[in-house]
Amino acid sequence: MATLDGLPPLREVIAEHGLDARKALGQNFLFDLNLTQKIARTAGPLEDVTVFEVGPGPGGLTRAILSLGAKKVIAVERDSRCLPVLADIERHYPGRLEVIEGDALKTDFEALAPAGPVKIIANLPYNVGTQLLINWLLPKQWPPFWQSMILMFQKEVGQRIVADQDDDHYGRLGVLCGWRTEARMAFDVPPQAFSPPPKVTSTVVHLTPRDTPLPCDVGKLERVTQAAFGQRRKMLRQSLKSVGGEALLVRAGIDPSRRAETLSVEEFVALANAL
Repeated sequence: MATLDGLPPLREVIAEHGLDARKALGQNFLFDLNLTQKIARTAGPLEDVTVFEVGPGPGGLTRAILSLGAKKVIAVERDSRCLPVLADIERHYPGRLEVIEGDALKTDFEALAPAGPVKIIANLPYNVGTQLLINWLLPKQWPPFWQSMILMFQKEVGQRIVADQDDDHYGRLGVLCGWRTEARMAFDVPPQAFSPPPKVTSTVVHLTPRDTPLPCDVGKLERVTQAAFGQRRKMLRQSLKSVGGEALLVRAGIDPSRRAETLSVEEFVALANAL
């Protein structure tokens, strides 16, 4: 990609600035610029789109997004060591990169969203990725401020995001994602693509919002899924005792002898609405 954007290869950039990926920050740097372009392309056309990115690090994915024509990238980076590298990219793409130094978990992305289409593309830090996803699934307004999300997770987390009923990976995260989005796994990323290589395979997940999710109070949905999957091997009459047990199941029209992993998203919504 250096030939595409005129900036030095990432290995040179990292060596020049003395960067090393820090475990405490959940960092694993992507060196393969062909791969970062593949991730960015998964989001579809980026012209006239503002992209939110979290944890850009040395900017490999940032450069891919900008080189593919994004109108603007707003990147939230907690590691101050990466700011000089990102400043070089900002100078190369004047007016198209805004870097916010801070904690993404404390950032109000909804308030930052400009008029016009917004997409989220990020190689998320492993230690905060799931919580960030949940935050983006639960904005104040729906449909949300984002058109789509292209996010990289550990593969096990990706499997939980896209899981449906009767899948061993199905749980609270799968219900929440299935309720509000259509989610699919786009492709896997091997450990050797990163520095340092993680111990697990990663995967890129593509999520698009449902225009009209089934009406439901999210707090109640979280309560019933927490109870149901907290004792997933037990029958629902037992696992849901703390939220109404058999009486709740009868109101929702669900057989009390079933187990959590056999319920569809629609049935969990019915339970929440019956609570």
